Amino acid sequence: MTPKKLFIQGITTSGKPFRPSDWAERLCGVMASFRPPGDTGDPRFTYSPYVRPVLIAQVKCVVVDTRLGELDPRALDFVMSFAKDNSLPIEEACEFQPKTQT
Repeated sequence: MTPKKLFIQGITTSGKPFRPSDWAERLCGVMASFRPPGDTGDPRFTYSPYVRPVLIAQVKCVVVDTRLGELDPRALDFVMSFAKDNSLPIEEACEFQPKTQT
C-alpha cells in the first residue's frame, strides 16, 4: 500500500478558522508518542513524524501520514474522528519517490 498524506485543514464549514488557534499543535502534541520503531525523538519535545502541524496559505493544517494506521489503527481513527467531529476538511495526497537518473 502506498503511503498517503492526509491534510486536515483548520477551516470550518462556515469558512472561519477553527478555534482554538493552537488546535493543530494540541492535536499533534497528543499524538507525539506515536513513532516508528527505532525513532529516538523525545515526544515531550518533538512531534510524531506521522502527525505534524503545518501552515499552508495562512491556514493551520495537520498532515497525517497514513502509516500511522499500521502502527496503531486506533490512533489513525482518533485523528480522523477529530476532523470529522469538528467538520474539518480532509484532503488526500500521495507520496512518491522520484526516480533517480541513471
